[in-house]
Amino acid sequence: MSWHPPYHSSKFRHVYGRVASREQSYNGLQITGGVQDSHCCAVNPQFIAVVTESTGGGAFIVIPVRQTGRVDPHHARVCGHQARVLDVKWDPFNDQRIASCSEDCTVKVWDIPKNGLKENIIFPRKELIGHARWVGLIEWHPTAKDVLLSSAYDYQVCVWRLDTVTAVAKTPVCVIRSHTDLVLSVSFSEDGSRLATTCRDRNVRVLDPRTGHLLQGSYNQSHKAWKVLFLTNLNLLLTTGTSLWNQRQYALWDPEDLSKPLLEEDLDGGCGVVFPFYDPDTHMLYLAGKGDGNIRYYEVSAEKPYIHFLAEHRSLLPQRGMGVMPKRGVDTKSCEVFRFYRLVPVKDLLEPLSFLVPRKVNHTASQRLSSQRCIVSASLVSASLVSVSQRLSVASSQRLSSQCRSVSFSASLVSVSQRLILSVSRLCLSVSFSASLVCMWQLFYMQREEIRSLRQQLDQRDNRIQQLELEIKNMHNQHNQSPPFLTEVITVIHIQSGSV
Repeated sequence: MSWHPPYHSSKFRHVYGRVASREQSYNGLQITGGVQDSHCCAVNPQFIAVVTESTGGGAFIVIPVRQTGRVDPHHARVCGHQARVLDVKWDPFNDQRIASCSEDCTVKVWDIPKNGLKENIIFPRKELIGHARWVGLIEWHPTAKDVLLSSAYDYQVCVWRLDTVTAVAKTPVCVIRSHTDLVLSVSFSEDGSRLATTCRDRNVRVLDPRTGHLLQGSYNQSHKAWKVLFLTNLNLLLTTGTSLWNQRQYALWDPEDLSKPLLEEDLDGGCGVVFPFYDPDTHMLYLAGKGDGNIRYYEVSAEKPYIHFLAEHRSLLPQRGMGVMPKRGVDTKSCEVFRFYRLVPVKDLLEPLSFLVPRKVNHTASQRLSSQRCIVSASLVSASLVSVSQRLSVASSQRLSSQCRSVSFSASLVSVSQRLILSVSRLCLSVSFSASLVCMWQLFYMQREEIRSLRQQLDQRDNRIQQLELEIKNMHNQHNQSPPFLTEVITVIHIQSGSV
């Protein structure tokens, strides 16, 4: 288990996830059951594309974002592929153009009508034929229009131009043949001048997408990378994968020097692929595992320790894939900073999940004009100041009452002084109560963080003991007979684990 420092000053530490209701979700979808480690879902401010199950070929469905509720099982689909669709991606420069790749070794680009699909689409706008095996990954260039990248099971990465006149393209602009095994993920840098890839041969590579030349490469035995992501505006590279002990983990790299990672951190012992997502506006990193129900989110900085844990959103329903709404489609009026679309196959559901920054509720003009209390403030007075104020209020009340007895004031003046004394005493009591309540909450949070850190230390010690026992057993199997000192070590480890 990863250990996180108890305190970190961040303006996003209170970000929380809010799941959409059943009426605001999309249910009745026949989500694909393929084993490809792709998102299987793509979102833009107008449409949502989901890869679905189909017979006699591959298909995906496109529905408008505003069309929530139950999806018609006979809804029109894009069904021009001859085999299962493996991935779909929307064009960042055109919300009505989408690309798809398939097991039929082709990449196809489709035009979606402005009002959505009314009938099945069979013929694509452009077809890209250049791979000899399944095409599993596609990615649009972030800054250059009409540039698309594809990667297949033939270990090749192709860069295509889509602004040509022909409907079928067979010659890519660039073919990258630097990989010796299956490419697992690709990611462009912020300006598109560099391309990062992870491969099944455990190498992390940084390439020039225009020439295919290798700029940086690394082979790390302790970290097997699955997914890679450029952290734009920070000049950092993040990978997710597994450690030598099959613990899921993430690693942070300097793209200029991949000889050694800047940071390695274990997550858990799960087996699903961890998909990374990054928000450059808030510098927040989201990690969502395939088959998990939780999403961890962090804040990333350019200085050590680089990544700070914020919180975790938990759900009882596992997710098959994830789609992310671009920033121009989120609801900024409700302080929404990120929005996922979770594919939940156990319920045939596409569930929106919004991450919000909480803020105080604004007050309306009617509340202000009706003299309702609108300002809620917290006391900053310490306990010592509260006790001094109480003594001063008691002394002032005694002096005021003696003066009222000695001097014959009018009855109206006496009543006014009594009301003043009563209001002062009530104010002091309320201040003392608020100060004591703040102290109690501070002690509660401090104790809770101490308990959490102790539990994490115990878990780390248990994991270390299990690792040592496994190493000793391996040594015993190799030598067929355990030396006396190994038996003593095993006995000492068991005694220590029992005492812990």
